[in-house]
Amino acid sequence: MPGRECYHCKQWVEEGEAHDCWTTTEAALTQDLSEDLRDAWGRLRETAAEFGEQRIYASHSSIMFSRKSCYFFVRPKKSFLEVCVFLGRAVKAPQVRRVERGSKSKMVNIIRIRHRDEVEAPITEWLQEAYDYSTAPKPVAKTEPASSSKKKARLVAKKHARPAPKKKATSARKAGAATMAKRR
Repeated sequence: MPGRECYHCKQWVEEGEAHDCWTTTEAALTQDLSEDLRDAWGRLRETAAEFGEQRIYASHSSIMFSRKSCYFFVRPKKSFLEVCVFLGRAVKAPQVRRVERGSKSKMVNIIRIRHRDEVEAPITEWLQEAYDYSTAPKPVAKTEPASSSKKKARLVAKKHARPAPKKKATSARKAGAATMAKRR
């Protein structure tokens, strides 16, 4: 039967059949999880929902939790839940598998959860910290008065400026200089 395999989700799509693998749901992402992982997912979602107003939605292969921006997301895998928490710092703890830079101001702390009992402190505290950090005002660089910063910019430019190349005297200029010397 003619058709094709979807490049993204690897699902077989019959010819003429509507297919939109980018539109997914939490249920679709969690349906194949073991009972332990479903319990862990339920507790994780419930804990995050208690933090306050936010948007929880599925996107491709992840379930996102966001306020103004995503503060953590979960990638359901066959044997664990991969939880990626955005914080302003790297967390050094046995639960954190690795840390990656997410942006100039955020670090992604990657955690694996295999059982419901793992969804407790300190993981829940990190999620709360990420929730609070997601809308906290970013630290502002110290500003100086405009006149002071312009002055500094000129000094820096002067310090790094290359000296002008020395001009070689041409024979015409030499002749002109000689003529001027005779007139005096």
